Amino acid sequence: MRVYLSSFRLGDHPERLVDLARGRRRAIVVANAIDGEGAAERAAWVGAEIAALAGVGLADTELDLRDHFADPRPARLAAKLAGVGVVWLRGGNVFLLRYALARSGADTALRRLLAADALVYAGYSAGPCVLAPSLRGLEAFDDAGAVQAVHGAAPVWTGLGVLDYAIVPHVDSPDHPESAACGQVAARYQADGVPHRTLRDGEALVMDGDETEVLSRGR
Repeated sequence: MRVYLSSFRLGDHPERLVDLARGRRRAIVVANAIDGEGAAERAAWVGAEIAALAGVGLADTELDLRDHFADPRPARLAAKLAGVGVVWLRGGNVFLLRYALARSGADTALRRLLAADALVYAGYSAGPCVLAPSLRGLEAFDDAGAVQAVHGAAPVWTGLGVLDYAIVPHVDSPDHPESAACGQVAARYQADGVPHRTLRDGEALVMDGDETEVLSRGR
């Protein structure tokens, strides 16, 4: 399994993401964490993600999971992702992202593709957060009610369970507006014995097979 989990944006080590792709330069952006935004703003932010990935040599386009809500077949999504080197899950609201993954069948497809080491799972903020066993606690910095507001449905509280611990981004990152709230979540997890790892903006957690490391900020 190969993952590149950044706290914010590409982080300080995008070259490691490119290395993980093993020469496969095609990437797909999943931006459903920002489905609560207006169409024009959402499109601009998706464009910014595509431009950032192009800047490190990854040619990509968007996969909007909403297009698969009416026909949620994991095999169909897996076929769309065949040959893709990197799937990049943008930050935003973790509950909107998790709902879209579940409603479209992408959660099942991605778990299978990761198990087969068929692509790199990468992203930041909400993207890493959905890999945990549970999303409980993350409502302290993301609005779980956004799922009802945007989709008229209840949020999904289980994570993908790809990791056996939670990722808490933006900790000790004073330039990020959610840093204090994220720090409080990490402290609550620590007090309650919830397995977790924290990331500062600039850092990224990288998994390549049996090897896991956190790439330090600015180094």
